[in-house]
Parts: sequence; structure tokens; C-alpha cells
Amino acid sequence: MKKIPSFTIDHTRLEPGIFVSRRDVTPSGDILTTFDIRLTRPNRDAALTPEALHAMEHLAATFLRNHPQWADKVIYWGPMGCLTGNYLILSGNYESIDILPLIQETFRFISDFEGDIPGATPRDCGNYSLMNLSDAKKAANKFLTETLLSPAADNLNYPS
Repeated sequence: MKKIPSFTIDHTRLEPGIFVSRRDVTPSGDILTTFDIRLTRPNRDAALTPEALHAMEHLAATFLRNHPQWADKVIYWGPMGCLTGNYLILSGNYESIDILPLIQETFRFISDFEGDIPGATPRDCGNYSLMNLSDAKKAANKFLTETLLSPAADNLNYPS
């Protein structure tokens, strides 16, 4: 079988950041841009816990789908199976720099969040107890302060 494009990225050189993972064109001609929102250095830093990533998923998805400018462009936000980041799919043709302010806002929201995690109830979520708000906030704040507030080229472009 042919390797899918995301498995051709050199993960040993990948830094935290925002990366265009792929662009797809739907049968109707719409462009969907998939972003790799990488919070850790794969295979070098500790992965996020499932509890932190799940809490982050609920918070980010809620924030993004309610964003005044971007809500109607958000197709999907969800965790990577390797627990090192998230995927964001937007309707439209974008570059990493185009969504930097949005991702900064998103991770500031997660870092500062207080209260009950949206959708964290048995009625609303299939595994509502698998969440850790404190760890999600710490991971979000680390990504925000160490990467998003002053990104370098290797935080916005996949390694060649």
C-alpha cells in the first residue's frame, strides 16, 4: 500500500506548531485545508495524556464552532491518535500564518478556561470522565507561550 502523506513527514525533526497537512477538493469544488496543530515534539517530548487531550478537544471545538469570524469555516477539530496534537479542518484554502491569530485565541481560551468543560456529561459525551482540565490548561499555556506567541519558520512549515 502507498504511504499516506502524513506518514512521509520526518517526525524526528518536527517541532510544535501549525502545519498545512493537506488540501482536498470536494466534488463540488470546495477546498478543505487540514492543519496539523502539533503541541509536542513527536518521539522526543512526552505525549499529552488522553485526559488532557480530550478536555482540550471539547474546549477547542466549542470555542472554534462559536467563533464570530471562523465558525462557518470549521469542519472538524479532533485529537491525533499519537497524542501529540490535533487536526483542524477548515473550509477554504489557507496557510499556517493565516490561522495563527485564531489558534492563539483558541489556546488562550483553553489556558484561561474556568468552570465546567462543555459537553462533559454522561448525556453529551461517550467518555465524559476521561478529562483533565488542569493538564489541558497547562499544555495549552505551554504551547501558547513557547510556540504560538513567537513562532519561527519551523513552527509554521513542515521540515523538508
